[in-house]
Amino acid sequence: MKLVFAGTPEVAVPSLRALIDSEHEVAAVVTRPDARSGRGRKVSASPVGELAESQGIEVLKPAKAGDPEFLARLAEIAPDCCPVVAYGALLPQSALDIPKHGWVNLHFSLLPAWRGAAPVQHSVLHGDDVTGATTFRIVKELDAGPVYGTLAETVRPTDTSGELLERLSVSGAGLLVRTVDGIASGELSPVPQPDADVSYAGKLTTLDAELDFTAPAQRVDRVARACTPAPGAWTTFRGMRLKVGPVRPVTDADRPELEPGELHVDKKRVIVGTSTHPVELGEVQPQGKKAMAAVDWARGVRPTEVDRLGR
Repeated sequence: MKLVFAGTPEVAVPSLRALIDSEHEVAAVVTRPDARSGRGRKVSASPVGELAESQGIEVLKPAKAGDPEFLARLAEIAPDCCPVVAYGALLPQSALDIPKHGWVNLHFSLLPAWRGAAPVQHSVLHGDDVTGATTFRIVKELDAGPVYGTLAETVRPTDTSGELLERLSVSGAGLLVRTVDGIASGELSPVPQPDADVSYAGKLTTLDAELDFTAPAQRVDRVARACTPAPGAWTTFRGMRLKVGPVRPVTDADRPELEPGELHVDKKRVIVGTSTHPVELGEVQPQGKKAMAAVDWARGVRPTEVDRLGR
């Protein structure tokens, strides 16, 4: 089939690579307009746009997917199908109607669970044992279209959202290619999603990423992992923001008894009290400084008995 692929961030790159290597023709790529990124805030193309340009593929960067010029060009290309991975913009019906086989989205959850912008983060945050990826035909309602295929992925006890998403982006690329193959051959038809067990995964904000050490250790652990790498878990220390990487629940028998937010420092680790057992800090980043090991940070700030994280 002739394809127009839509995607923007790094997580969409494995799918674009897989489709380029498939028997189908990637006639063009749709991605978000160039944006400022990195420390120098230089204007640069998206990861998907960079890959497409390196392969000599036409790149379309509409400000809105309903722009008349974009719709006219899409109609001129006349794709059979438009695979989508994390494009990052709403698709109007006028765009959805152009390809014969519609727009087929790769979504990183087992639909109808975790429809929305942050399915992997919510899977980690809520302690799911298993998640996965789903391919489905896009309809007007959010992530509610009929399903072509799924795959399952175990959520490991130490997974961050970034680690889990990286695995899903690779396995999901294979699922997307198999879905396009099945549509092309006529052997694959979408099945409506069930009405039960629908859940929604809204984008996690900086406020969602604040660690509450009066909560149980399990909750602190899940929030820290769910918010790594973005938006980044954090707390405060002596009134200043402190970014916190993933933590490790401390369950050994000789652990100290600590109040919520109370710090205990020894030569090899820094642990913090919660409402249950403590958690060990891994990497931290003080405001305005580089990330560092928690023991190195503690060596510099020298916490006292009255210091608490979250103050």
